[in-house]
Amino acid sequence: MLELSGISASYGAIRALENVSLSVPAGRIVCLLGANGAGKTTTLNCISGVVPLTAGRIRFEGEDITGWPIDRIVARGIVQVPEGREIFPELTVADNLLLGTWLRRRKGGAARDFERIYNYFPRLRERARQPAGTLSGGEQQMLMIGRALMAQPKLLLLDEPSLGLSPLLVQQLFGIIARVHADGVPILLVEQNAAVALAASHYAYIIENGEIRLDGPARDLEQNEEVKAAYLGA
Repeated sequence: MLELSGISASYGAIRALENVSLSVPAGRIVCLLGANGAGKTTTLNCISGVVPLTAGRIRFEGEDITGWPIDRIVARGIVQVPEGREIFPELTVADNLLLGTWLRRRKGGAARDFERIYNYFPRLRERARQPAGTLSGGEQQMLMIGRALMAQPKLLLLDEPSLGLSPLLVQQLFGIIARVHADGVPILLVEQNAAVALAASHYAYIIENGEIRLDGPARDLEQNEEVKAAYLGA
């Protein structure tokens, strides 16, 4: 479905990615693990068109999307939920969700999408008319994912969804992520909580200093001694 072939990227003279290749097959959750500054977010931003490539190609559903602008990539079906709480705090929860439909508004169906999102996140239904800035951190993360799903993604990119959440909220959130996947949305997941990410994923990549160092089925990497020592606290 998604294929990255030898992509590289830089921030000025600073190399961020070097010859990164990975794939997300249809119907799968794939996670990308690594330390802070390893290149995880840059990889997602390259896919989304936020960061230009200096080398390599990106293909989605067999089509070369290298160099496409952000809005065209979103319209094509790749939607990213960035790290942090990037909401519009003065707007209501419902209006924040509605913004997720802006590239497809003429296609209609927003009412059905609201119902679908509220089924995933009942708390958002309860808070629909509240300013989004009054939500808790966990609720804001739910809102960001809900807004991305309003765009009807063919592929969802999640950047550190558990950041700053309590263990109970992390468990609840990943339960919802599993439901989203079960409903047919493939996911590329960037996550520092390696144990949770590996448990949720089919396949995993380890990135260090902008390069893929290790990859394999998630269950295999859970048992890998190097991964245990570096990321699982063993």
